[in-house]
Amino acid sequence: MEGVDYLADERSKAEFDVDAMKIVWAGSKESFDLVDRMSKLVASDPVFRKDNRTMLDRKALFKCTLEKSAYAFKLVNELNLTYEEATKLRFFIDEPTFTDLHWGMFVPAIKGQGTEEQQEKWLPLAQKMQIIGCYAQTELGHGSNIQGLETTATFDSKTDEFVIHSPTLTSSKWWPGGLGKVSTHAVVYARLITEGQDHGVHGFIVQLRSLEDHLPLPGITVGDIGTKFGNGGYNTMDNGVLRFNHVRIPRNQMLMRVMQVSREGKCTYSDVPRQLIYGTMVYVRQTIVSDASIALSRAVTIATRYSCVRRQFGSQNGGPETQVIDYKTQQNRLFPLLASAYAFRFVAEWLKWLYGDVTARLNANDFSMLQEAHACTAGLKSLTTTATADAIEECRKLCGGHGYLCSSGLPELFAMYVPACTYEGDNMVLLLQVARFLVKTVSQLGSGKKPVGTTSYMGRAEHLLQYRSNVERAEDWLDLGAILEAFEARAFKMVVSCAQSLRNFPTPEEGFAELSADLAEVAIAHCQLIVVSKFIDKLKQEIPGKGVKQQLVFLCDIYALSLLHKHQGEFLATCTITAEQASLANTQLRNLYSQVRPNAVALVDSFNYTDHYLGSVLGRYDGNVYPKLYETAWKDPLNDSVVTDGYVEYIKPLLKGKLHLSRL
Repeated sequence: MEGVDYLADERSKAEFDVDAMKIVWAGSKESFDLVDRMSKLVASDPVFRKDNRTMLDRKALFKCTLEKSAYAFKLVNELNLTYEEATKLRFFIDEPTFTDLHWGMFVPAIKGQGTEEQQEKWLPLAQKMQIIGCYAQTELGHGSNIQGLETTATFDSKTDEFVIHSPTLTSSKWWPGGLGKVSTHAVVYARLITEGQDHGVHGFIVQLRSLEDHLPLPGITVGDIGTKFGNGGYNTMDNGVLRFNHVRIPRNQMLMRVMQVSREGKCTYSDVPRQLIYGTMVYVRQTIVSDASIALSRAVTIATRYSCVRRQFGSQNGGPETQVIDYKTQQNRLFPLLASAYAFRFVAEWLKWLYGDVTARLNANDFSMLQEAHACTAGLKSLTTTATADAIEECRKLCGGHGYLCSSGLPELFAMYVPACTYEGDNMVLLLQVARFLVKTVSQLGSGKKPVGTTSYMGRAEHLLQYRSNVERAEDWLDLGAILEAFEARAFKMVVSCAQSLRNFPTPEEGFAELSADLAEVAIAHCQLIVVSKFIDKLKQEIPGKGVKQQLVFLCDIYALSLLHKHQGEFLATCTITAEQASLANTQLRNLYSQVRPNAVALVDSFNYTDHYLGSVLGRYDGNVYPKLYETAWKDPLNDSVVTDGYVEYIKPLLKGKLHLSRL
């Protein structure tokens, strides 16, 4: 029945101030107001409808995306939106598009790597979208190994030009979003070659298409790489392929903030520290971690609300069946994911602070925290995106058979999100980078070099190596200090063990190759410690609102203890806890589920997502699931006709026993 809130009883159970929690999730009242305003603006505009997205063929889907992108830019100008408002508007449209790469990669690349003169020339054009740009780095043959890129940019001193060329098939640029059909320009990463010498990979601004008729310029072959995983999903994006056949560009289109090439072809470094590029990397990864918390919270919202609506078994004397969310097996799978969404949100908040801190230090030529910042952002990108991709699929399974329907929103959310495990650094490659840094940090402890930032706990090496948890009762695991120290000891003992094992190999590289799987686990342990510690730090802050802090404490406990249970083999193997203490942790975890249960719907309501943004019949705010599922089914194109196309040719001959006479 329209207008009825079928989840009202669930909401009445809340033991905390939901409006206050919404502000905690948003980060501030100002952020909440911005998000609330922009999400409702998008939801109220029919141009941004997305309920039919999974039913459209690729061409229709892409054209629809172009319409939305153009309309959004028109709205930004007509409403005179600020940069922050425009960014949130595009975010809530919830559709991967060429503008993501234009604003998210092309413009920042010019800002970060271009000289003042280059920025003055190119940024006004880009900001007015008089040119549309993409970020052409990844190649058919190389992704994570940037130094292995094959595209060349050879300087011709006679003409004062660079010659951009794709010498092999594998040097074809492959995957850049916006490249396939839209971008007029690209920041192309290629090997700089002057006077026969290779100076490594650098960025170049290259025009790809005519600004008059959009045709590719001479020497350029460009197109879309094809349909990707899932209905809808990332297929709204024109990921492209690009090849160069000796394409000439002026020398001043090499991004020269850090390195310059003179008219004579001489290469010199500027006074700008090369390390400044790491600031951009921290920013991008912080955004990815924040996006992980949002994608995960969307999936959890759908699964939580539907778990309250769905009833199966347990009917007593003809009464209602049991709500699925009341089964401990459902809680055991769902509530750690709910806790993870909040945990990732708070670590993303901290990363935002870290970006500001790193930028300030870099501008002051202070590079002391750079390696640690690079390692922790790489690790958190890997940890959160992997966990989120797995969690979205788990939420789909938590919704049973209906979760497999596109109308549940979960299949498309998964298809749209899962590329995050690969772009901006393959997750396994990033973990191994973190592990190298951790092993190096441990190896320097004896030299007196003090570990900094997220590795500062390693400064208590002797204590952590001897640490044994003193938990005696289940409720002792509610002590956040005891939890934190157990995670510190586990992480430190694991990295020390690997560092010792590496000494048994003839060379470090042989050791890293052989122990890579163990080293990845070391990196995960360290990154989980970071998330736990930042959640605990959040709880040390003043948190207004009745009952809000208590709910966050429950969620922090659940996040940490569910990880301890999942990885108890590592905690036991490092002698950090005993088998009995592991059992007590699991007992306490079950108790915590009971504390969260009455607040579950209110906790996902605190994410403040519109039904439009969720895009899920199962996750509707009002819980009116079954009538809407039935209604949605009839909108499928297959139901446009009562008798299906193909009946006369295939079904009728089969039924009449005349298949052998039909013309197949």
